Amino acid sequence: METRDLLLEVGTEEIPAGFVRWALDEIVRIAEKDFKRERLSFQKIQSFGTPRRITLVIRGLGEHQDDLAEEFKGPLWEQAFDVNDNPTKAAKGFARSRQVKVDELEKREVGGTEYAFAVLKRPGSPATDVLPELLQGILKQMVFPKNMYWDQSFTRFARPVRWILCLFGNETVPVSFGRVSSSNITRGHRFMGDRVIEILDVDEYQDKLFDNYVLFDPDKRREKMMAAISSLEKEVGGKVENDADLIEENLFLVEYPVPFAGSFDESFLDIPEEVLTTTMKHHQRYFPVRDAKGRLKPCFIGVSNNRASNMSVVREGNERVLRARLADASFFWNEDLKTPLSAKVDELKTIVYQEQMGTMADKVAKVGRLSTLVSCELGLTDEEKKILDRAAYLSRADIVTHMVYEFAELRGVMGREYARCDGEDERVALALYEQYLPASAGGELPTDVIGAVLGLAERADTIAGCFCCGLQPSGSQDPYGLRRAARTINEIIWGCGLDVSLQSLLTSALSAYSAEEMPDGMLDFARQRLHNQLREKGYSHDLTSLALSVTKLRPLQTLRFLESFAAVQSEDWFSGLVTSAVRVRNLLSKAGAGHFTVDADALSEEPERDLFESVRSIAPDVQQSVEQCDWDGVTRLLARLEPSVTRFFDDVLVMADDEKTRNNRLAILQECNCLFEMVGDLGTLKG
Repeated sequence: METRDLLLEVGTEEIPAGFVRWALDEIVRIAEKDFKRERLSFQKIQSFGTPRRITLVIRGLGEHQDDLAEEFKGPLWEQAFDVNDNPTKAAKGFARSRQVKVDELEKREVGGTEYAFAVLKRPGSPATDVLPELLQGILKQMVFPKNMYWDQSFTRFARPVRWILCLFGNETVPVSFGRVSSSNITRGHRFMGDRVIEILDVDEYQDKLFDNYVLFDPDKRREKMMAAISSLEKEVGGKVENDADLIEENLFLVEYPVPFAGSFDESFLDIPEEVLTTTMKHHQRYFPVRDAKGRLKPCFIGVSNNRASNMSVVREGNERVLRARLADASFFWNEDLKTPLSAKVDELKTIVYQEQMGTMADKVAKVGRLSTLVSCELGLTDEEKKILDRAAYLSRADIVTHMVYEFAELRGVMGREYARCDGEDERVALALYEQYLPASAGGELPTDVIGAVLGLAERADTIAGCFCCGLQPSGSQDPYGLRRAARTINEIIWGCGLDVSLQSLLTSALSAYSAEEMPDGMLDFARQRLHNQLREKGYSHDLTSLALSVTKLRPLQTLRFLESFAAVQSEDWFSGLVTSAVRVRNLLSKAGAGHFTVDADALSEEPERDLFESVRSIAPDVQQSVEQCDWDGVTRLLARLEPSVTRFFDDVLVMADDEKTRNNRLAILQECNCLFEMVGDLGTLKG
């Protein structure tokens, strides 16, 4: 089949940088699905993008759809045709429903039975007939995190669409989206390129855009940007921070990256480092520069989207903007230092946390009480409890400072810095920062138990309060971030090795809300979040469910249980033990209700005596190991039991004709089953 390359470019106003990468993945996903559905074969699908254009390139696209052959099974052949092969009403009705002639029905055998089949064959249409509607459908399916309507067509996209370029080989494909129709015209860089660029075929697209200062391939744009940054690093004598998110953001803020170096007054280095880096990275998208010892230098590297004839004008303009921001930050820093952090705590009474849950001061009091309860459960020392109490008291004081009001992302960071300046205990200062860790999944964890406990208490209070007020997550809606809170609770517990019960933690948190009973779904919510996170670690559904049934919402012990059992799950003895556990359960179920007592003197066969003695000797140790959460010890004991129980089933007939013998053997299995139940229903692991 003849093939051509397809090019689709959607030109827009500047799309937010965070949307572009998502759009490039999404358009490929949709295109692959839709082109396969329309039976249009292709060799490769690629996507490229800048802030002003999303480009789809399909290499080796067939010029015709593949022919379609669909088969439909109908009634039994003997019901469709009589003994003289004349069609019945069933055959005529089936043929009519599938739009074929009765004499075109075919006899096919399925599972030894003959059926009437209708086979529909449709030749493929030319690709040029299919592409306009197909491509329009792909664009309509591009639903961004935030969308815009910009004219009376009520078409949605991330930003207003200004032009569409669509070529199949050298032939323009008519595609409409909103009030914009396609052509073979694209546009160059907003400031340095031509407004009208004619593209004759797919191959010249890249060259003509490059001539007009558009690097539409993100990989090539990254290479150019990073090479220029590396060159500037040598000029300023430092290294930029390797911040993947900042690189990605700059990459999709420009079509033609032109990095430049700038500087700021060295006196600003007296401000806490995080203030400077936050201002540069999050507000100005600049790369901070550090010296060989990792110290911040009074300079930065920015990325411009315009290669001006005099780049010093660009540099000076950016320096002026940064200087104003840093001057504000310096003012806020000095103003905040005029009063200690503790003096700001009373101001929290004026800030409403949530209408039904009270003020921020109420929140702080609840978290303080819960922190104390958690510290007792963990066995913290009196000195640590005192430090924790002080950290809890100051935990939200920094949100009323000038600095955090202006730079909200610095909460916790400024609490730590102001506490240090006030002469607070270093562990108190560190806890004010670490209470917010991890900031995201897999992020930095607290290094000190004080901050870890404070973070657990705050998140547990949020979950308990929201469930009590009916503000739990529903569907995709989670306005108070309870799913994130539950996830980070588990990450803190695992990362800091804290043996905390989620049920105990949430029950204690509920006491501050005068809840008479656990709100519906709260424990299930915590259990499901924990289950999902453990599944993400690679543990199977069945093994995770078993671990949760044994460890009772103690995330640290659940993880350790999984580590121990996953290590032996592939071993032959464990497989044999699971099989035996299933047989034990099934035989007891078949025997019906009732309790049997072992008559040791009546044990006539050596395998049954061996199993009885093994269970009696091992069971107390298994119980002790479970109580002490010694999961490696549990697996070692189960490994000792396996040969006895396997041999028992190989050599002994449990359901013997003699009632006394049968009941005695069932009694052994009851004791064996009690041992198994100490470590959950092992039978769920079968298969």
